[in-house]
Amino acid sequence: MPMNNRLLRPTTGLDPDAAKYLQAVEAADGEPLEPAVRTAINAFFRDTKTAGVFSSLKACCILAGARTLAGALVPVVGDAPTAYGFVEGDFDRLGLTGDGTSYLDSNRANDADPQDDKHIAVYKTAYPTRNGGLVGTYSTQAGASWLFCGASGASGSVRINGAFSAGSLTFGVNTLIGGSRASPSSLTYRVDGTSVSTAIPSSAPASDTLEVFRAVLNQVSDAKLAFYSLGTSLDLAKLDSHVTAYVTAIGAAL
Repeated sequence: MPMNNRLLRPTTGLDPDAAKYLQAVEAADGEPLEPAVRTAINAFFRDTKTAGVFSSLKACCILAGARTLAGALVPVVGDAPTAYGFVEGDFDRLGLTGDGTSYLDSNRANDADPQDDKHIAVYKTAYPTRNGGLVGTYSTQAGASWLFCGASGASGSVRINGAFSAGSLTFGVNTLIGGSRASPSSLTYRVDGTSVSTAIPSSAPASDTLEVFRAVLNQVSDAKLAFYSLGTSLDLAKLDSHVTAYVTAIGAAL
């Protein structure tokens, strides 16, 4: 079906990938986005490319800014996720809120990236009231990956293609949480604006599909997320900077 002409917006000055993304989101939403939202999205594409982290994003959704759930699930890169249980009422323009049963299948396997070249990240904007996986594998076998958050941000853990996790972490409310592995002997995690490297050896990656809002043997989170990304290793501080800038800009625009 041809796109309604009213959705065709000028793309002069836009990053080419941002222009394609915006067109797809507006088609899913059924109407154009506000100029300030379009500007924020373009800045995210432009600035993550300049910072050298965009190429590491292999499956990614911006879950804030779109007008509808369908628009929010348009991928920045990679395959679109499959939603299980989410309804339109779970989404507002500042993020997608879990209900303790609903989750997204990212349609990207944990072993799609090399054993020692991998990242997973989310931006959390509201505390969960229950323990649950923010993103990761269902299994807990050696080579599993996940970001796990306990109720009210307590007892968090980060695992990237390993048999062991960086654990007993506390997560703030408005923050990027991520893990990146670029070494067989250590991983880096980032919480509340601070990156920490820790000596945890890697294992052959588990083959599970990575899921958002669910991980670690069906522990489903009711946190609110504004972003997720999966892919190869990257500088978490740079990703944090540009995702935070985007979330801040959307909050100001809306």
